Amino acid sequence: MEGLPQHPAPRTVEEVFSDFRGRRAGLIKALTTDVQKFYQQCDPDKENLCLYGLPTEAWEVNLPVEEVPPELPEPALGINFARDGMAEKDWLSLVAVHSDSWLLAVAFYFGARFGFGKNDRKKLFQMINDLPTIFEVVTGSGRQPMNESALHHISSKSKSSGKPSRQPEINPSKGVKMSPPAKEDEESGEEEEEDDEQGATCGACGDNYGADEFWICCDVCERWFHGKCVKITPAKAEHIKQYKCPSCSSKRARSSVVHATDTSELS
Repeated sequence: MEGLPQHPAPRTVEEVFSDFRGRRAGLIKALTTDVQKFYQQCDPDKENLCLYGLPTEAWEVNLPVEEVPPELPEPALGINFARDGMAEKDWLSLVAVHSDSWLLAVAFYFGARFGFGKNDRKKLFQMINDLPTIFEVVTGSGRQPMNESALHHISSKSKSSGKPSRQPEINPSKGVKMSPPAKEDEESGEEEEEDDEQGATCGACGDNYGADEFWICCDVCERWFHGKCVKITPAKAEHIKQYKCPSCSSKRARSSVVHATDTSELS
């Protein structure tokens, strides 16, 4: 989050709520009045990006902070990767849900940091709960869930095309399922799938495949990774059109820089 201005940490319930309200206003602006600008900044070819709301009612799309642990809870990572893999309104709804979660995390982080008691935490939550969520504002309704039919359409579309699977499908009994074979080869494919799973190792930590863990495959280098190692959850994977691991993402960025340098030298 380089380049974002630093603000004094709020210490009272009223100050934390004011901070919450300012960040919320900035996020709503990004997802409504500034939506075209926000959409353009979330380029899927860039590295993992986050949407930050600022206490000044401004917003910014930026890389996550490098310090570990971060000074504040971090928003959802890699929102740009899902942009082209789903309908725009569904993508904005997804970002809105994660933004609501982030706002609550930041507010109650301040509460924990400055020792809010039960009554203060209850007061803060009641003040926050009186405001509509970002999801409610963006979708125009607090009762309707995200459009599941659009998500199913995207999933079936990727299966029916001749292209390889973009991300593994979630299998409740196994955590993750490798790319499914054609229907006529289902029986033989299941045996091959088990063999592939047993021999797979995580490209980040090197550990072997675990049947109770979520895995995702990079569409560029075709290596498999634990979701936790690359900060991708099953919910995020459902909306990623083409997943690039951190290594391939950084290679893409470096090659773009080299190409730009060569072009400038030739001119």
